[in-house]
Amino acid sequence: MRKRISSAGNRGDFFLTAGTAKAVDVELRERFGISTLALMENAGRAVAFEALRMMKGAGTVAVVCGKGNNGGDGFVCARHLMSSGLRPDVYIAGRAAESRDEAAMNLEILRRLGQKIVEVDGPDISIFKRRILRYNLIVDALLGVGLRGEVRGIYKEMIERINASGVPVISVDVPSGLDADTGKILGSCVKARKTVTFIAGKRGMRREQGPQKCGEIVMDTLGVPFSAVLSAQGPVSVMKNKVE
Repeated sequence: MRKRISSAGNRGDFFLTAGTAKAVDVELRERFGISTLALMENAGRAVAFEALRMMKGAGTVAVVCGKGNNGGDGFVCARHLMSSGLRPDVYIAGRAAESRDEAAMNLEILRRLGQKIVEVDGPDISIFKRRILRYNLIVDALLGVGLRGEVRGIYKEMIERINASGVPVISVDVPSGLDADTGKILGSCVKARKTVTFIAGKRGMRREQGPQKCGEIVMDTLGVPFSAVLSAQGPVSVMKNKVE
């Protein structure tokens, strides 16, 4: 279920910190049996749905991924775009072999479906810089809520090139480079036209640079009832995560 966060009722007024978002994921997996793969599948589908809305079902799209779970959401998104008849270009920051866990599983699915994965590392950044200008939409799946410390290296270069391109961007969960707790920019941050966030909003979306970087915020429940989210956090955490 997708809702614009400004009118999403009780869940729309509820914001997770990065730490509680991770705790909710663990609780959903260990207590309720909702696997990371299931959540990743629903997340990628939700982003693809919103991307298709932005593109009106046609056009060229780049899906720009990191090596962790945020990138895994991007790989799933790319597959759903493929199933809708589009031919996305998929980029990964660094080497695909460094992709981890469920993200690596979804990357392998893409490869078996014949999707080319373009690795962006070192001198390859020049290719990315040239190509990124030609798209109608960019899906930003580089970095998620777990980011700590300033963005550096190839991630920083890719974010700066995405922003310089002028191409509309849809971000996965949070814009890459945004501190999910404070709303501050961690060295460099994607400026999104739309952000699809999951289960609940993230606190940094309403603070500091958060509103400017997130654009329109769409919240997708990933099929997780709100009661399960509250149960996973407990009453003390619930009160702390409401944005004043």
